[in-house]
Amino acid sequence: MGAMTSVWAHRGASGYAPENTLPAFDLALEQGADGFELDVQLTRDDEVVVIHDETLERTTDGHGWVADHSLEDLKELDASHGHEKFVGARIPTLGEVFDLVRDTVTVINVELKNSRMAYKGLEERVLALIEEHDMAHRVVLSSFNHYSLRRLVGLGTQLPLGALYSEPLWKPWQYANKLGATAIHPPVSATRRKVVEKSREHDLAVHVWTVNEPDDLKRMLALDVDAVITNYPNVARSLIG
Repeated sequence: MGAMTSVWAHRGASGYAPENTLPAFDLALEQGADGFELDVQLTRDDEVVVIHDETLERTTDGHGWVADHSLEDLKELDASHGHEKFVGARIPTLGEVFDLVRDTVTVINVELKNSRMAYKGLEERVLALIEEHDMAHRVVLSSFNHYSLRRLVGLGTQLPLGALYSEPLWKPWQYANKLGATAIHPPVSATRRKVVEKSREHDLAVHVWTVNEPDDLKRMLALDVDAVITNYPNVARSLIG
């Protein structure tokens, strides 16, 4: 057994609170999460906001593209996403989430949501915020857009980089090494013993998403993956101890 598997709350404790909001991140801390996974995009005025979809309809009472709105406009929206207890929850900035965890040891997995929208300068803005908030020692950057990861490599970042993918990849450890990533972020369905073992041999961490079912959680713990990304951090925590 290596070090214990970490519990990363997927968009916060999103099984219980509106995803990607400060209440969801607060709750994740209460439930014993070691880290958060969250998604970032750019506003019209180049502010880095935490929201999953490129559009506003699913998680807020707003309409249209995140990219078409200023931060001020986005801050007016209700992001409680049908959770009556959390009416008035807002779309947070990445800086606000960093502020929330300032006095903790919480790891933040920042997923760059730049596969559908080519947010110009997102990488640079995120790196600047990490530096400004002195978070470099506990941030992991990930993306499904591997050109973006290459861009981060090209910018000279020393931060851990996770290659996200959703279908089984052939020899993902070789691919991730070539890419310059330091971790793979596979879906739970594609995470097998061989993938974990080979990744270890290639000095890659394995951060698995989205692990919500107790059976899947137990399987991932048995494989000794580095982190499980879950909507229910309390359930994962109770299994790990």
